[in-house]
Order: sequence, then C-alpha cells, then structure tokens
Amino acid sequence: MLVKIVIITFILIELSNVIALYFYPGSKRANSVGVFSAWEESKNHPQIHDFVKYLVNWVAGVKLILLLLLGVLLLYGDEQLQRINLVAMAIATLSFYGGLFPLIRKMDRNGQIKPRNYSKLLSVMITSIILLFVLAALI
Repeated sequence: MLVKIVIITFILIELSNVIALYFYPGSKRANSVGVFSAWEESKNHPQIHDFVKYLVNWVAGVKLILLLLLGVLLLYGDEQLQRINLVAMAIATLSFYGGLFPLIRKMDRNGQIKPRNYSKLLSVMITSIILLFVLAALI
C-alpha cells in the first residue's frame, strides 16, 4: 500500500507542475519557470521567448507522458513491478544532480532566480523524493 501512496503522491505533485507549465508558465509556484528572471527577459526577444515556451511545453508534455505511464502501472502493475518502478524513478531522478542542479545553482548564485536559494530548496525536495522512492521500494 505504501508503494501506491508514494506513486499517487508523486503523480499529484508532478500533475501540479504540468498544469503550471501548460497554463501558468510564468508562475513561481509548482516549480514553474517564473522563478527564473530569464523567463521575463525572454519576452523582450520574441524569437527567444517562443523557443523558451516551446521547451517549457516540451517538458510539460514529457512529464504528462510519464504521469500517464505511472497511472497505467499503478492500475495494472503488481506490487513487485511498482517497487521496481520506484527504484527506476529514483535512479532517473538522480540525473537532476548531473545537469540541472549545477545550472540552477549557478543561476541562483548569479541572482537570476527569485526567491534566492531556490536551488537549495529544490535540491532538498529532489533528495527527499529520491529517498522516499528508495525507502518505499525497500519497505
């Protein structure tokens, strides 16, 4: 049951992010892109802003695919498959520290993100999610 609760919780959290990215990309909530000063600055350059919007929608679409696959796994997969999936999700989420975290930390240090120290908060959130995935898979 814990495995299902963790997957459902993750789906709900990420669904809020998908909704924010599709409908409120400039928001500073639900890990949308409004925290980046470059979002507003890109609006001064229509070609760049269109590219940024394209990437934001692409990320939202990939997240939506993931959420739908997780939903199918939740409905039709047995508990063992769901546990293996949590381990896979933990491993995949670790990729945050290889590419995204160094960039967001750099932008945070350069004052390009508001609120300040958002990269640290995001790192704590991502680490907590990874630990939750692993612990739920092992219990």
